[in-house]
Amino acid sequence: MQAYTYLFINLACISIPFVASFYPKHAFAKEWPYFLPANIFVALLFLVWDYLFTKMGIWGFNPDYLTGLYITNLPLEEVLFFIAIPYACVFTYFALLYLVKKNPLKRFQAAITLSLALLFLLSGIGFLGKWYTSLTFLLTGVYLLVAFYRRSDLSYVYLAYLLIMPFFFISNGLLTGTFLQDPVVWYNDAENLGIRMGTIPVEDSVYGFLLIMMNIDVYEGLKKKLSLRINY
Repeated sequence: MQAYTYLFINLACISIPFVASFYPKHAFAKEWPYFLPANIFVALLFLVWDYLFTKMGIWGFNPDYLTGLYITNLPLEEVLFFIAIPYACVFTYFALLYLVKKNPLKRFQAAITLSLALLFLLSGIGFLGKWYTSLTFLLTGVYLLVAFYRRSDLSYVYLAYLLIMPFFFISNGLLTGTFLQDPVVWYNDAENLGIRMGTIPVEDSVYGFLLIMMNIDVYEGLKKKLSLRINY
């Protein structure tokens, strides 16, 4: 059973959101024509990043917790990660839009976006010698700066991210070695800050945020574009 650890973590993350996607009054399943292409597009970008970092030895995977199926140098479970986690997170965002009519973060979201953009950009520049830290922070900072320039409302993105944080600590904690003898995913600490939240590198929280934000952004953009075509 140990060889299915990473696979089980993926399934645990997506199982409840998947079942809840068929809720009759507000079915996320109806959003699949928009979500799935968006998810595939973003997943491919992150998988290229993942492939290169794995090849460079910036991170890697413990074969004891894997089924042994690989796509290039990436275990199948890692590929599925970029489907399971975004699905759960975009579902959460979708549900919050329905459940929370007045977002308390809305009035502050522009200031949050600009502050985070500057923080990540400056941190990325300050740690250019560390690949995971610098690339993650710089990409996230640039993405947020563009969002601020476009006047994108990220209030529900922030709310969704805050809501999923406890689940992030559970799932990512397991992947990085919490409650396990060894980590499922290991990191070369020479390429990150070496700061851990429990067993989780602090960079993972920013990397995860960028993954979620991009999935939501592309999903919403595609939905708007396709809806306009239908209306015309």
